[in-house]
Amino acid sequence: MDAPHLLPWCLLLLSLTLASTSTASNGVSRPPAPAPKPVGFGYRLVSLVQRPNGGGLVGYLQVKQRTSTYGPDIPRLRLFVKHETRDRVRVQITDAAKQRWEVPYDLLPREPAPPLAATVSDGVAAFTAAEYAGQDLVFTYGRDPFWFAVHRKSTRQPLFNTSRAPLVFKDQYLEVSTRLPKDASLYGLGENTQPGGIKLRPNDPYTLYTTDASAINLNTDLYGSHPVYVDLRSIGGRGVAHAVLLLNSNGMDVFYTGTSLTYKVIGGLLDFYFFAGPTPLAVVDQYTAMIGRPAPMPYWAFGFHQCRWGYQNISVVEGVVEGYQNAEIPLDVIWNDDDHMDAAKDFTLDPVNYPRPKLLAFLDKIHARGMKYIVLIDPGIAVNNSYGVYRRGMERDIFIKLDGEPYLAQVWPGPVYFPDFINPNGASWWIDEVRRFHELVPVDGLWIDMNEASNFCTGKCTIPKKHKCPIPDSKEPWLCCLDCKNLTNTRWDDPPYKINASGISGRLGYNTIATSATHYNGILEYNAHSLYGFSQAIATHKGLQGIQGKRPFVLTRSTFVGSGAYAAHWTGDNKGTWENLRYSISTILNFGIFGMPMVGADICGFYPAGEPPLEELCGRWIELGAFYPFSRDHANFASPRQELYQWASVAKSARNALGMRYRMLPYLYTLNYQAHLTGAPVARPLFFSFPDYAPCYGVSNQFLLGAGVMVSPVLEQGATSVSAVFPPGTWYNLFDTSKVVASSSGAAVKLDAPLNEINVHVYQNTILPLQRGGTISRDARATPFTLVVAFPLGATEGDAEGAVYVDDDERPAMVLAEGQATYARFHAAVRGGKEVTVRSQVSMGTYSLHKGLVIEKITVLGLHGAGRDLSIQVDGAEATAIAASSPYFAEEVAVEGEKRSLTMEVGGLALPLGRSFTMTWNMHIEA
Repeated sequence: MDAPHLLPWCLLLLSLTLASTSTASNGVSRPPAPAPKPVGFGYRLVSLVQRPNGGGLVGYLQVKQRTSTYGPDIPRLRLFVKHETRDRVRVQITDAAKQRWEVPYDLLPREPAPPLAATVSDGVAAFTAAEYAGQDLVFTYGRDPFWFAVHRKSTRQPLFNTSRAPLVFKDQYLEVSTRLPKDASLYGLGENTQPGGIKLRPNDPYTLYTTDASAINLNTDLYGSHPVYVDLRSIGGRGVAHAVLLLNSNGMDVFYTGTSLTYKVIGGLLDFYFFAGPTPLAVVDQYTAMIGRPAPMPYWAFGFHQCRWGYQNISVVEGVVEGYQNAEIPLDVIWNDDDHMDAAKDFTLDPVNYPRPKLLAFLDKIHARGMKYIVLIDPGIAVNNSYGVYRRGMERDIFIKLDGEPYLAQVWPGPVYFPDFINPNGASWWIDEVRRFHELVPVDGLWIDMNEASNFCTGKCTIPKKHKCPIPDSKEPWLCCLDCKNLTNTRWDDPPYKINASGISGRLGYNTIATSATHYNGILEYNAHSLYGFSQAIATHKGLQGIQGKRPFVLTRSTFVGSGAYAAHWTGDNKGTWENLRYSISTILNFGIFGMPMVGADICGFYPAGEPPLEELCGRWIELGAFYPFSRDHANFASPRQELYQWASVAKSARNALGMRYRMLPYLYTLNYQAHLTGAPVARPLFFSFPDYAPCYGVSNQFLLGAGVMVSPVLEQGATSVSAVFPPGTWYNLFDTSKVVASSSGAAVKLDAPLNEINVHVYQNTILPLQRGGTISRDARATPFTLVVAFPLGATEGDAEGAVYVDDDERPAMVLAEGQATYARFHAAVRGGKEVTVRSQVSMGTYSLHKGLVIEKITVLGLHGAGRDLSIQVDGAEATAIAASSPYFAEEVAVEGEKRSLTMEVGGLALPLGRSFTMTWNMHIEA
């Protein structure tokens, strides 16, 4: 079975030979060009056994021929393979002789691999079968050269196959490649800004290494590292998906050609996880079951947020809140960037511009309204003996070190040290500082920024003796003012293989912590670099939860595999341009795949575009941003003011789009609950609901909220219409349900999109829970519900489903518990074109009954005729009288082609959300 897999390597050697004997244009043979040195010749499998009690396979690999390129080969490797669940198989390859770096199990809990010293009991037979099968996936392999593959058991469809090139495993260079079919659509491998849309493009660079490079930089490594991709293929008209995770925190380049994908990693081990799917939703469910379910978010987090770097004092912040109130634009959360700090020092207040008494009075006022307040903190701790946070950190010895001393860097306060969150003492120190700050200012959440970690300097630095640092009154405080020298004398600062860091194959330690610096227990920054923001998010989450006893809200810039279990994310420093408006969609959709569904981009742009922000752009951006899972306007200090009330036209767009968002809050919050249970993204690509519809695989200018609400924004200047893809079926415009798209072919449809309007459609077979809305989520969530029931246009037979989850949003856990949460499932059916039934099935109804939550109206879309003969049962008993104060039917007819669409309301209801009900009526068609 091994021989056919030698063919690709033989062809490669033949092509190199032919290329080296080429002839010059004058007919004279040129001397052979020196052949490139091979990186490696692969390994052979020398033994393989099956561990007892489902413990998987353990084998050993021996290098075939050593090379010196990028360092010596590790001579002997240990192979471990295990089907951990029915739909997940793990393949790990590491040094057989000594422990190598891997993502710490206390940061990312998972099933451990057997220790290297573990031996298999005598008498266990060698594993000689050609395949090692689980319930859904099958592992296959070759012995000499060693390769492995994973295929789907039911169809034998290959998912991953490394036979195309030799395995390379050196101390600081690991390489493995897989074949791919040409028709595979790949998504993931972030974080980066992808100008070509959500699908990975062949030959674009994909480098993973957390970097403070703003999101305006295209196709380069940004703030997060997520070495996972989803592979979607249309096979026989059916979309089939799987995912591959390489769990490794070291820097890496991933080369995608369209028919192959190659990993080049500068350390750690090869620890692959394969997730069987076969649907996109199943893939994310399986992935987040392994890395951690997304954190539950408080209800208010789905309201609108306003921030600006440059709110000079508390009076300015008060004016912003007042501006939103006067303009009647919804606002739930007001933020401070670092303006509130004393000289940019964490956990402090500026005594002049943000005096504590005045700030506390302001917080009392907004808290009474139901609003929230969040501030920024950076990881860098100012080196200042008069600063208590610094002194306590020094006393507990919790800073990252270089050459035995705390590593000196520079950020906004000037010289700083970086806490080590991997150190248990560092994490507990941080948690204590969060507690102390909360006693000073009762913030409602924390925003952790600059945690890649960002450093204005590079190398080994000292505090200058000839000038001050920070430079007083500097207009460019981001310029390094420390005395620094480059570090190139270690293999950690100058590794043999240079990843495409920052898009320039730059030094790993450029504008970050030196990679030869050390964490707790001697852990190298070289290995742990991309875990810094992840470890800080865990400590921050613990700190907030411990002091408040409530559901924490943490927003982080730098992320890693598993960060979504602790924090939300925003896409970083973008720019106020139409291109950045468009790019935001792909990044947001990627983070849903990464298990971080609470994500958004800075609305209207963080950096100015070199001119005053375009009024039209800001209007269009809030129309889109109102439907980001995390919706926040945020601007740079150099930008002109761009709060949504600054222009009358933008305010109108905001009231329209945010008005719908606030009506949809129960739906968004229910998606939050479903994300916490299954990992299902809040915002998702169209193919999540329509995996069999291949034309939507590359759609990057539209997205779904949940399974059945589609957002189709305007992304071009001056446009008053938008061309939108509609998968087959009936779609109803949520702002005007008489506007219907009944798609059979799935062809693009031109939609009107006047300046202050965005197209948002609900799909057939959906029941959408809405409320009346408002300008603050606390008030909006107390209003009566409307259920929008969408049937296929003109349906005589049809079904629709939906659900709503409500709770007090204070409890850290998001689980159904009597008296604390209610979950109601809804089902609607039409039979014979006449009989209509809408019913609910309620779990844990006490909470909703206590809150007095009721359904006041049911809006039914797509049926013909007028309603008659209403009957209502609540908890199985006749309740038409008590469940409706003055029930009525209302109809509105619209025409779509030759079909007549009816929007019908059953109003005047008072159905308790906390009790199961059944409602029936008949449709009467006038002659």
